Amino acid sequence: MIVNLDVTLRDGGYRNNFDFPLEYAVHHARESVAAGMEWVEIGYRNGSFKPQPGIGRTGVGADDYIRAVAEAVSPDRLCMILHPKNITSEDLGRMYEAGIRLVRFCLPSGAPEPGLALLAEAAELGFTTTVNITRVSQLDRRRLVDLAGLSGDAGADVVYLADSNGSMLPREVSQLVTLVRSVTDAAIGLHAHNNLGLALANAIAAVEAGATWIDSSVLGMGKGPGNLVTEQWLAYLGRHNRPTDHGGYDLGRILNLAHRMESEIAEATPSLPLPDLVLGHFDLSVEERAKLPVDRIGDAFSAARELTAAGAR
Repeated sequence: MIVNLDVTLRDGGYRNNFDFPLEYAVHHARESVAAGMEWVEIGYRNGSFKPQPGIGRTGVGADDYIRAVAEAVSPDRLCMILHPKNITSEDLGRMYEAGIRLVRFCLPSGAPEPGLALLAEAAELGFTTTVNITRVSQLDRRRLVDLAGLSGDAGADVVYLADSNGSMLPREVSQLVTLVRSVTDAAIGLHAHNNLGLALANAIAAVEAGATWIDSSVLGMGKGPGNLVTEQWLAYLGRHNRPTDHGGYDLGRILNLAHRMESEIAEATPSLPLPDLVLGHFDLSVEERAKLPVDRIGDAFSAARELTAAGAR
């Protein structure tokens, strides 16, 4: 069975500084769940990796926001993502009390131990837990194996491979899913970005290799060029009669949600900025964008090539 997780309110927040109106955020969560999505990620807890001035409600993830969504949607369908450096054990207890039941840990590859300790606490509290291993395209495979094994040992229910740079090819996704499945009993998930337009192909490859958890966002709204598009993914699942543990997905309802979001959230309009395609081509992170002369795409391409060559030396 495939478990689908809607990341629009969190990853999409990178386009509008996480400033979704409360009424829209509640509506989005309600409609996503009503359409059959198993989980909806309603934001970060205490911010993303780097501080952002004036960050909105889906970036802060305060208790009152969680409660407002939990009044409209069963807590058994609500999740949040976090960076371990931003939270304490107290945060975990307050999140559970407010209505979150799945927590996702962005695990730093260099020093994972504090995050894994918090993950173990979360499991004790009754949360479903995932570890999101970011920028897997740049991670040494032996280190990936180590992190996956450590995550499973700490009690992670799911180990996610995050193609943060949107640079992976379907065969690479398949290889990594197969590799991680060999070292952990945890379920495997994929968080795909769409820099090269391969998010859908990569999700298909991941599932065919044994992944069972897939992230997507409505209209693909997410950092850079965005994520796997929920509408396309559900249409694919419907065409291929993928099994679910419920009555299936309501694509029409998701399309209505996409139409409302496109009408009300200006930053949700799908796009593929050329500099983000360049980043994906050279497997560079979104943080490297600031080093490129993005208003001159030819020069940006040359600068990205030089950055890649310098990193290889």
